[in-house]
Amino acid sequence: MELELLKQKMDEANYVYDDTLAVTLAVALQLGRPLLIEGAAGVGKTEVAKVMAKALDRDLVRLQCYEGLDEGKALYEWNYQKQLLAIQVNQNEDKDSLTKSLFSDDYLLERPLLKSIRSEKPVVLLIDEIDKADEEFEAFLLEILSDMQVSIPEIGTVGAKSIPFVVLTSNRARPLSEALRRRCAYLYIQYPDVEKELTILRKKLPHIDDRLAGQVAVAVQKLRNSEIILKKPSIAETLDWAAALDALGIRELTPDAMRQTAGFVLKNNEDMNVLDTLDDQPEHHCDCGHHCGGHHHG
Repeated sequence: MELELLKQKMDEANYVYDDTLAVTLAVALQLGRPLLIEGAAGVGKTEVAKVMAKALDRDLVRLQCYEGLDEGKALYEWNYQKQLLAIQVNQNEDKDSLTKSLFSDDYLLERPLLKSIRSEKPVVLLIDEIDKADEEFEAFLLEILSDMQVSIPEIGTVGAKSIPFVVLTSNRARPLSEALRRRCAYLYIQYPDVEKELTILRKKLPHIDDRLAGQVAVAVQKLRNSEIILKKPSIAETLDWAAALDALGIRELTPDAMRQTAGFVLKNNEDMNVLDTLDDQPEHHCDCGHHCGGHHHG
């Protein structure tokens, strides 16, 4: 997909991007390179894969990584219950024929990696939070990404029917191998500044009062910049908070309004308890044309 067409598709999806992100996506797609995206939790890494699936009109296949993830959960498993039932029903058949039939496609459970390369139509494969998986799994994954084929002992080598566009995300919980980094195109995403956050609010929630959107954007910046706040608000939580305020008919982010709706932007008790200790937000002039600061915290 050409760069300008990709930008058009992302605009249609109301996705806010910069030129670096758009160019990296377009080139990685043209070259067939996996894309590694790093950044803090909540900056919108996963959203990139979702937007690309929409822009390319492809299915999104997601592999959520975690400690202890192995190829059985990521690649394939055999349907043991169905195999046992088949053995009981066909116990009088020739044993060799029965054994061969038990390890066929009819009993194969595709997991995300196998599903993505066996798909008739190309998909977007999201490998989310690869840094949470073990180094052994990372090495296994590198082999899959390099060859786009897998070996299943009972069946043999399974080659890709289509080549997925692969997006890997990492919160940098642990260092990733140089081998994986070399294989991928790379993006680092930061939390948006106040102007970009306001643009996101306008695109995603266009019906919300413009002054309130500006106040929310500034307040979220202060929460993220505070060393006291343990869990920094994500972009999704910014949107949830603005939507909650709007649902209550609130048009001014007063200290009372913030306390009443804090559960939509802060997600643990420690952070909720420090709201009143934050200093008053200084005025900030954003491009909405209003004073967006001043009445955010008590």
